Amino acid sequence: MAITISRRAPRSAPLLLSLLLPAPAGAVDWLVVPSLRLRESYTDNAMLAPQAQARSDFITEIAPALALIGSGPRLQVHLDYNWRKFHYLHRPDTDTHQLQASAEAELLKDWLHVEARAGVSRQNVSPFGPQIIDGLPGSGNESSVRTTMLSPYLRHRFRALGTAELRYTRSTVASGGDLLAMHSDEVQMLLSGEPRGNGWSWNASYDRRNTLNSKLAPERMQRSSVGLRYPFSSKWAATASAGTEKEGYASSTGKAPQGRFWSVGGVWTPSPRTSVAFSTGRRFFGQTYSLDAHFLQRHTNWSLNYSENITTMPAQYLRLGNADAANLLDQLWRGIFPNAMQRRLRIDAFLRYANGLGPELGAINYFSNRYFLQKQLSLTAARATAKSTVILAVNAVDRTAQTSSGIDSGLLPGVDFGSEDRTRQLGSNAGWSWQASSRTSVNVNAGYASVRSLSAPRRDNNVTVTAGLSRTLQPKITASIDLRRTQHSSTRGGGYRENGVSATLNMQF
Repeated sequence: MAITISRRAPRSAPLLLSLLLPAPAGAVDWLVVPSLRLRESYTDNAMLAPQAQARSDFITEIAPALALIGSGPRLQVHLDYNWRKFHYLHRPDTDTHQLQASAEAELLKDWLHVEARAGVSRQNVSPFGPQIIDGLPGSGNESSVRTTMLSPYLRHRFRALGTAELRYTRSTVASGGDLLAMHSDEVQMLLSGEPRGNGWSWNASYDRRNTLNSKLAPERMQRSSVGLRYPFSSKWAATASAGTEKEGYASSTGKAPQGRFWSVGGVWTPSPRTSVAFSTGRRFFGQTYSLDAHFLQRHTNWSLNYSENITTMPAQYLRLGNADAANLLDQLWRGIFPNAMQRRLRIDAFLRYANGLGPELGAINYFSNRYFLQKQLSLTAARATAKSTVILAVNAVDRTAQTSSGIDSGLLPGVDFGSEDRTRQLGSNAGWSWQASSRTSVNVNAGYASVRSLSAPRRDNNVTVTAGLSRTLQPKITASIDLRRTQHSSTRGGGYRENGVSATLNMQF
């Protein structure tokens, strides 16, 4: 994938941003890359209909975009935004906005910090039926989702005592048509220490969150815990934690979602590049297990995670993004692209192309106001050399609803929401980019996602394969040709196939 980077931003751009963000002391390097994408596409099934009703269309896309990165000792800013206007030959024009933005600042050294995030994306309303395909008109099973998070916090290290942190977080999730509307206020207190430097450490926390959902009564969550870590050697350490928790939702089983919890586990660190943390325990919903493993080599980086938790779809939207995959690529590309800001732009561009099945690399999220017990296993692997980059992601998700399906009756009329009482999803995505020459690159991406209802007889499968050739015409102008094949099948019928071809011109300024 050929990517060019613009010159340093004009002085007016950082000045404008300084009006929006506090300006901590210290030099900040800025990189601003405005761009314009022009694309002409053809599809043989624009509305993702069964073959008998398939209709072709030509699509013209105009997409101005802005990438901004700020990096300093006390300020980090990242913004990736684009507006896309679609003109169709046989149907009305549409447009979409996409945004991923984040900022972290240290306002008062060693004391006051602030984090902020915002996002706008297209998301599936139901896990079943036609899924979102980049560049095609909406299928009726999608809506835009807007998320924001603002979190100021105090953090200070007290000599010979430990570190204390007090954090407030305000989060919002909203969608088109008011299908989802939620905001929460959360207060967290964290304490940790390493007495006398003997190697063992302790931590304590208290968390309280109030949530307002337009479809539900106000809810309050409380959780407190203490934990210990004791090293047996330079490679092995034992961990333990215990506490109490109280969720605020009304369980469909009639049993109060609250109680004591505990966990025990260990950490194995055979080298600075390898670590494995594991635990088992018990919470009010039953036995729990967790795993967090990382393995880094010169050209390869692996990450394997397993978790079990009570969650909601709005909470999942707040954590959407490519953080795991981006971190893996960042570690591998440091020797190839030493400039951190330019490396981040290349990572964004690569992952944008590789996300054929959405921002979670195969894990499907959907609209719901219910609480779920979610068990998720995730594997992310990346391999990078000077000429080739490969990334692979596999997600297996099991969700069991903890609240009544009647809460979701107004989200999408005609959909059997009982089918979402228990779902099992499997998704995988593989992206490959090969630098054939100094000006030519080949890109291939394949994605698979399957969702099965364990409470109703339904299973849907989605497969997407894309391949493209990109060539740099001038230092800031790149042309590409891409082919796409998409297939959807379902035990309830409504399967479809779609083939597309597109020619794209990217210009940076």
